[in-house]
Amino acid sequence: MISSFRNFAKTKFAGLLVFIMIIPFVFWGMGSMFSSGNSNNIAKINQTNISTKDFIEHVNKSNIPQQTLRDNLDKNIVEELLSTLISTTLLDLEVKNFDILISEETLSKKIKFNKNFHNENGNFERMKYEKFLLENNQSAPAFELRLRGRELQKNLFDYIGAGTTSPNFLTKKLFKEENNKLELEFVNLNSFYRKKDSFNDLEISEFIEDNKDQLKVDYIDFDYGIINPMRLIGVDDFNQAFFDKIDEIEIKISNNLDLKEILTNYGITTTNVSNFRFSPSSKKIEKKIFELRNIEFDIIEYENNYIVYKINKTETKTPDLNDEELKKEVLELVFQKNKFDYNSELLKKINEKQFNNNDFQELGKDKIQSLLLNSVKDNKKFEINSVELLYSLPINSFTLISDEKNNIYLARIKDIQIQNANIDDKKFDEYSLKQNTNTKNSILKTYDLLLNSKYDVVMNEKAIERVKNFLK
Repeated sequence: MISSFRNFAKTKFAGLLVFIMIIPFVFWGMGSMFSSGNSNNIAKINQTNISTKDFIEHVNKSNIPQQTLRDNLDKNIVEELLSTLISTTLLDLEVKNFDILISEETLSKKIKFNKNFHNENGNFERMKYEKFLLENNQSAPAFELRLRGRELQKNLFDYIGAGTTSPNFLTKKLFKEENNKLELEFVNLNSFYRKKDSFNDLEISEFIEDNKDQLKVDYIDFDYGIINPMRLIGVDDFNQAFFDKIDEIEIKISNNLDLKEILTNYGITTTNVSNFRFSPSSKKIEKKIFELRNIEFDIIEYENNYIVYKINKTETKTPDLNDEELKKEVLELVFQKNKFDYNSELLKKINEKQFNNNDFQELGKDKIQSLLLNSVKDNKKFEINSVELLYSLPINSFTLISDEKNNIYLARIKDIQIQNANIDDKKFDEYSLKQNTNTKNSILKTYDLLLNSKYDVVMNEKAIERVKNFLK
């Protein structure tokens, strides 16, 4: 509706910068109520309650503007904030369970070693620390409490992932997987698909009949008028007189008066459009009205104008092949389905081991090309997901891959050139660290599953709704 021309200041969506250092796990057990006496709790982790007060404090600490919260209530912002609080609480329980502590001396060193609080000589400067607190509207105890929490969580993950030095054979395996060279043979399948002009009207009609429910098209009849200051008040200025008349028009629309009668009284002509369907070649303003067709009578802002429109009729029809533009759109769908069917049949043969090298040579003939991939990151020809798929397959395997332009290829792994890692090479150290990270992530995934079974998380739907009502 009417807003932006009158609002000279816009509220931008504040990004929610909340990061919990744990792989997300499913914990959404929804309870309509908690046991008696706990109706003020918004969530429960085993025997630990999270009160509505705790959650409101968490929301306030997030520093998200209230207007942003209101504008995003229907986009699960409350549930997202609650999930971060639950995750933090759960990690606090784990820290307590493992009796992980941080001394005041360690905390003090963390602050003093922070380069943001150092002077040009690299020494801690109390004034810089206090200035930081003032600029971020934080007190020293609150900042240190949050820092302690982050360090405790970090120590928890270090504790869980301790001892993750991977043996050399795993590092060598990772090195080979990512650096072996692949000799490929491949065929671009574009030349094997039917050409668009080979499909006749009967085939297109049959396709429409087989997919008529999915292909139905909305057609609308509508009237609309374009309003701007020059047309409405004779000056090119969005002034108060202009907006007063816009308010009058809005009131008449809300009273469902006749569109033509409304606009005629203001000297605005109307445009009538019949049997309109959405098309890329249509006028932008008419496409916009089509997008808003669920609201039958309205006034909207569009670019530097106001548009008043009235939907007179809406009808859903099967595509009309007499409409050449629509026929082209359906033809494209027929063409794409034919490609999909061809690829699916070929992939089915490969998966069922009914496609071999003789079939490949017979199919490709003089169209077969060769290529050497230098590593799993070599995506000069094929898109990266296809390259990773190729590296996961053994010699003489067949598969379908694609490039960045969505061309589809039939590929064969002709040979694998093994690249051995030298333990004394600096690159080996790089892969050793990478393998250690992979191993640690694997441990944390296992830990994630353990937490999922260890903690029973239940949320109070009624309390969540009360919070949403409070925030409105």
